[in-house]
Amino acid sequence: MNKPLRLHARIGTLRQLEILLAVEETGSIGAAARKLHLTQPTVSMQMKKLADAIDMPLLELRGRRREFTDAGRAMAATAREVLDSFARLDMQLADLRGLRAGTLRLAVVTTSKYFIPHLLGPFCSLYPAVEIQFKVGNRQQIIQRLEQDRDDLYVFSHPPEDADIEVIDFLPNPLVAIAPAGHPLAQRGQLELADLGAYPFLMREQGSGTRHAIERHLRERGITMDVRMTIESNEAIKHSVMSGLGISILSAHTLTFGGSAGLVELDVGQLPIASQWFLVRPRQKCVSLIADTFLRYLETEGRESVMAELRADSGARGKLP
Repeated sequence: MNKPLRLHARIGTLRQLEILLAVEETGSIGAAARKLHLTQPTVSMQMKKLADAIDMPLLELRGRRREFTDAGRAMAATAREVLDSFARLDMQLADLRGLRAGTLRLAVVTTSKYFIPHLLGPFCSLYPAVEIQFKVGNRQQIIQRLEQDRDDLYVFSHPPEDADIEVIDFLPNPLVAIAPAGHPLAQRGQLELADLGAYPFLMREQGSGTRHAIERHLRERGITMDVRMTIESNEAIKHSVMSGLGISILSAHTLTFGGSAGLVELDVGQLPIASQWFLVRPRQKCVSLIADTFLRYLETEGRESVMAELRADSGARGKLP
């Protein structure tokens, strides 16, 4: 009597696992097909083959959406481990050859998207064989990726406090007050932080590292703001300020690297708020040669190149130290 094939023998190809993870990440078969440059029927067929291999459905209809079943989530978690193992093997082989080649996976919170590309450009020029996978999300999304161990390095302004992680302080993140050009406060110098409380204030969403730093700074000084709007995007806040909807406090990086036309940085005595950018990695994770090379690059020319741009912009505005 023939023994039934074990699961690894019933799964056809690693490509099927890649398709499975694409469906999980994008949330739909259609979006996964577009991401992988495949037809939707091809993705559907490969998902069906995987479901047949385990003799359990991977997806189920809930309302109008198809969501992963418990079996589908378990399969996706294992698929990620398998593909991560091959990615590590690829980098280990590159290490043995003395090559800095392979993939560097970065996941960063939204505000850091303004300066991270300025770090990646020179790094990619130094190491053209390195592929960068660059994910941007809000703080909760990046924490979720960290918990799932999906990337090599993570960038936070407010790292999670209850995780088994190594935290590396690598770049200042000063938070400054902004107003539209022509605002009454823009005509005044040597403002007090409390002066901002007389005007509508635009705040980042709950859970944002920027909001956490602002609220702590205000709380320590017994100051409250007239928060009129909560907005989930730095760019949306900047445009709302330009439109005269209120004033705000944002990372100086959003001005240096994201543009400041139509905005004025206010001269406030208790600002900028001293905040930091942190690189985070799981403490138990083996660091690849590529990730280690990127860390050393950040500690030297990478960090200095960003600081030079910050100093030049600070000098032009005459506000930051």
